[in-house]
Amino acid sequence: MKALVLSSGGVDSTTCLGIAVELYGKENVIALSIIYGQKHKKELEASKKVAAYYGTEHVYLDLMPVFKYSNCSLLEHSDREIPHESYAGQLEGTNGKPVSTYVPFRNGLFLSSAASIALSKECGVIYYGAHADDSAGNAYPDCSSAFHKAINEAIYLGSGNQLRVEAPFVGWTKAQVVKKGLELKVPYHLTWSCYEGGEKPCGVCGTCIDRKEAFRLNGVCDPAAQI
Repeated sequence: MKALVLSSGGVDSTTCLGIAVELYGKENVIALSIIYGQKHKKELEASKKVAAYYGTEHVYLDLMPVFKYSNCSLLEHSDREIPHESYAGQLEGTNGKPVSTYVPFRNGLFLSSAASIALSKECGVIYYGAHADDSAGNAYPDCSSAFHKAINEAIYLGSGNQLRVEAPFVGWTKAQVVKKGLELKVPYHLTWSCYEGGEKPCGVCGTCIDRKEAFRLNGVCDPAAQI
């Protein structure tokens, strides 16, 4: 069995990569990092370091043109500022709609593209790091368990029953993800989560806040000493 892992260079995807390497061996794992027009390259640099740490094959895919019509605040062409508050705070004014950092149907597009690469690379499974905190309040609807169930079925059927999709954290909190990663000695010191691209993480965007809290709940400091 070979596995392909969507690898952004952040906490969740790096933990997925650690699990896949543990299960299948580094020689049977491929890390896939996707360029989608991010405002910075920090996460791509982190994904490169993580793949090198594990010794896995690392491939890149450029999907930036797909998002050129979006005004998502994560994208480099957007004129919107990245919110400096928790996801809960951001959701208060959305009337049930996703937060401004939701990239339109990103996981759907990433997984569909990954399926084509996975089949070409003779993989039997794709891993991605969606977790329950991200789907709470419909902040990121393509991180929900309902979405995962649907995309897994679509890819399994569309691949001729050759390929399945695993989201091992879809029912977990981020703190639970970090707990698992600490057990596996995942190299969190190499990861990058912040939505901003400064020399150091901003500490106040939604993902910085979530990351800091996840490590705090595990009684440890962030190994990356980022926040």
